[in-house]
Amino acid sequence: MPRAAVSGARKHTLAGRRGAPRRIATLSVHTSPLHQPGTGDAGGMNVYIVEMSKRLAALGVEVEIFTRATGRDLPPVVEMAPGVLVRHVTAGPFEGLSKEDLPAQLCAFTSGVLRTEAMREPGYYDLVHSHYWLSGQVGWLAKERWGVPLVHTMHTMAKVKNASLAADDNPEPSARVIGESQVVEAADRLVANTAEEADQLVGLYDAAPDQVAVVNPGVDLDTFRPGDIAAARRRVGLPEDAAVILFAGRIQPLKAPDILLHATAHLLRAQPSLRENLVVAVVGGPSGTGLAEPEHLHKLAASLGVQDVVRFRRPVPQDVLADWYRAATVAVVPSYNESFGLVAIEAQACGTPVVAAAVGGLPTAVRDGVSGILVAGHDPVDYAEAIGRLLRSPQLRDQYADGAVRHAANFGWAAAAASMADVYAQTVAGAAGGPVRSLAAR
Repeated sequence: MPRAAVSGARKHTLAGRRGAPRRIATLSVHTSPLHQPGTGDAGGMNVYIVEMSKRLAALGVEVEIFTRATGRDLPPVVEMAPGVLVRHVTAGPFEGLSKEDLPAQLCAFTSGVLRTEAMREPGYYDLVHSHYWLSGQVGWLAKERWGVPLVHTMHTMAKVKNASLAADDNPEPSARVIGESQVVEAADRLVANTAEEADQLVGLYDAAPDQVAVVNPGVDLDTFRPGDIAAARRRVGLPEDAAVILFAGRIQPLKAPDILLHATAHLLRAQPSLRENLVVAVVGGPSGTGLAEPEHLHKLAASLGVQDVVRFRRPVPQDVLADWYRAATVAVVPSYNESFGLVAIEAQACGTPVVAAAVGGLPTAVRDGVSGILVAGHDPVDYAEAIGRLLRSPQLRDQYADGAVRHAANFGWAAAAASMADVYAQTVAGAAGGPVRSLAAR
């Protein structure tokens, strides 16, 4: 959309509303919204930024996303959607940097962000929204330099992750814990995905309760919706009569795909005949500490004697992922921690029940006994029992499938963006000392 058209939309939707932002700078240092979710550091946060930005632009808020350039040939600016620009900032080598290397490049990234604003008229951005603690460090400086409020979303927190590590995972470093505490102190507003995350910000990071707003993430209900199961299985290359267990996401200890493989071994020992039509699909790529041994899951499947039923697939675009969800009998999310759990919501939106760990935001994302089953702890036997219940009872599976669609319908991105727009308006108006007016009723 040309800038004139965006301005016209703003006049229609935001005129007369005190505190309504015209343009925001969104910071995503370590992962680009243009990257394919499911591998490397690209995951739910990428989907969150993409979908939220598009919906905010539809409300008349221009969004400019700053992210680190990871290729020499990337254009400086990409229009991701009407009203949404992605700006590539050069900060360190284009390739070969892990997330753990990025703190050393924050000065260069901050310089690129500030240089972009310096070429504009004063007051070009009304607000900064940073995602993940690395971006929060940059947002802290941008807030002070530009004299605008800072909104920050953690997505994950070091103290929470360290309290629930997988046995073979590495703890988050103290530098991250310190950095997150600094961002909490600097931010005007913190956006939590769930009420539990809000409590963690207050209890673990000493955030003021009135500093934290809860905005549940959403799901693209146009892409992720029920459909013909047999047709979906044909499109992704699965037998139409198979019992399909799906894991979708980044392959790393935090996401616990190994729990699913161990649970599969238990299922097959308890019911050997299941091997005839069982398919365990793992759709995703190595990430985080999983990059150290990218073949770990393949070796584990072989050692457990389940390699014949497991199919590994690379990350896929959202429309293809929706077919994987539709094709699945059950989706499994056994993570040690999730700030929300977009995979669980996406699967349910496609009519697939979910077996998930009762951790983090997953009790919000999955309605236990209605849209799926929540499992306490990470004992593979417990996951095998929950999955087995759904495989053995088509009636229960159908009941949960109906509940899954109804539950997921409560999490559309349009509603999430309207709530976020209200948070922005409240933050801007509060910084200016004026009254707050809701944007949701526009």
